[in-house]
Amino acid sequence: MTLAYDVTGDGPAVLLLHSTVCDRRMWDPQVAALAAAGRRVVRLDLVGHGDTPVPAGRFDETGAIAALLDDLGITETALVGASGGGRVALEFAARWPDRVTALALLCTALRGHEAGPELQAFDEREEALLEAGDIAGAVDLNVGLWVGPDAGDETRELVRVMQRHAFDVQLAAEDVAYEPVRTEPDLARITAPALLVTGAHDLPDFREIAAHLAGVLPQARHVELDWAGHLPSLERPGAVNALLLEFLAG
Repeated sequence: MTLAYDVTGDGPAVLLLHSTVCDRRMWDPQVAALAAAGRRVVRLDLVGHGDTPVPAGRFDETGAIAALLDDLGITETALVGASGGGRVALEFAARWPDRVTALALLCTALRGHEAGPELQAFDEREEALLEAGDIAGAVDLNVGLWVGPDAGDETRELVRVMQRHAFDVQLAAEDVAYEPVRTEPDLARITAPALLVTGAHDLPDFREIAAHLAGVLPQARHVELDWAGHLPSLERPGAVNALLLEFLAG
């Protein structure tokens, strides 16, 4: 199976990995800015999101990402990951440290992190809504929690559309025998400089993860945005674009 993707621009590569509330459309505000700065921008849809279906059988998602980069002739890339996409970025960087030139993580998740009470309550409520067949209610729950106060109506609607599509794709594949390859990353193997971005209006889990990573990853910098929720690249694209361009230029 091939991950759905698109490529824009020329120059040193940067790979964008979306939040699992979204799909690759979440990076629409970043693609033009990065390409204009001389970057070859690759963005893809993770399994069960956007145009990437849920595959049958055992599937190694980070291995598929490495194969995609090989097909594109990309030996090195910067990684930008949001939330669940940040978790994937960390796993990729730990498996292939020599292929990663920089690591920018926005409100990143981390495999092995024990969820706090608010996140546990969200997970339980989402599961109950989905089991009851209330897909619209589960979408509303996600938009209400993950989109910060600075986001406009258009942004909220985009997140709503992306999350609804992800639910539709995943629920349609409930009978598919998907076996994802999942490994907790060896963070000590990561060598790329890291930018860790969190939002003051996000759940505390993601600040805890960033603080932990800042103490483990080399050349790591943690930036807390006092205006941001969980999806700062959508909530204030201009501010995040400037932050990313400064980091990548360095």
